[in-house]
Amino acid sequence: MATPAAAPADRKPRDDEIDVYGLTHRGKVRPSNQDHFLIGSLKKHLEVLKTSLPSPNVVPRDAERLAFLAMVADGVGGTGGGEEASRLAVEAITEYVAHATHCYYASDPSDQETFAQALEAAAHRVHADILRNRAGRPELEQMATTLTLWIGVWPRAYLLQVGDSRCYLLRDSRLIQLSRDQTLAQDLVDRGVFRRSEAVRTPLANVLSSALGGPETAPMVTTMQQDWNNVGLLCSDGLTKHVSDDRIRERLLSMTSAKSACEGLLEDALAAGGSDNVTVVVGRTVRRG
Repeated sequence: MATPAAAPADRKPRDDEIDVYGLTHRGKVRPSNQDHFLIGSLKKHLEVLKTSLPSPNVVPRDAERLAFLAMVADGVGGTGGGEEASRLAVEAITEYVAHATHCYYASDPSDQETFAQALEAAAHRVHADILRNRAGRPELEQMATTLTLWIGVWPRAYLLQVGDSRCYLLRDSRLIQLSRDQTLAQDLVDRGVFRRSEAVRTPLANVLSSALGGPETAPMVTTMQQDWNNVGLLCSDGLTKHVSDDRIRERLLSMTSAKSACEGLLEDALAAGGSDNVTVVVGRTVRRG
């Protein structure tokens, strides 16, 4: 999907040169699925290519693409609160990002900082939306969600991160985690208290230090250059709890399509226990002349 510190790519991929797919699964243990995802092509309006949400919007395929986006949200909160929080986050951030992208194209397209600030502001607005939606509803007091959003505005890309759903990049056969887990365990790793290998085994690995609707929210936006030769992956932690980075790399290296990669990774997560909801989005560009 994107690459840090790469030289600008030569031209924007056509719609038929983008191979992208996503899926979500309840897993083998949880009674419901509180994850949501969306893949979309932003034109004059948003063309939703695949999503777990109902009633997607569609625009004519011959309209010029302004941006391409993909996102994963993993809800927490039980009794339907997590599902509502993740659904609200995906719906609301899509609306805000669509508006921000149109403003971006209407102004100076080299103004990366302004667009990054707009994405961060959109995340704070979603956070406020979730707080308003749960007000006066004690059963939803704990509702919150992660959000990992990748948006490509060629030749740049932006990663918006809240929580611990992840964004990976396969570049030159090397798998790179672009996102940073916003968990108490990762905070302790950053302070030198834990090694990364120790952090994954502590209960603190499942405690979010930042979430939309949570006690703290700290959206992070990373700007990068896009490149043709990369594969991108977004996922909820239902995948990474069971599937190692090495196995993810193997799946992406051997993929024949984005669909086959998503299905293979889901198969791996379920075979290893499937203890949580699993959501996977994979995207790549395929040059066709």
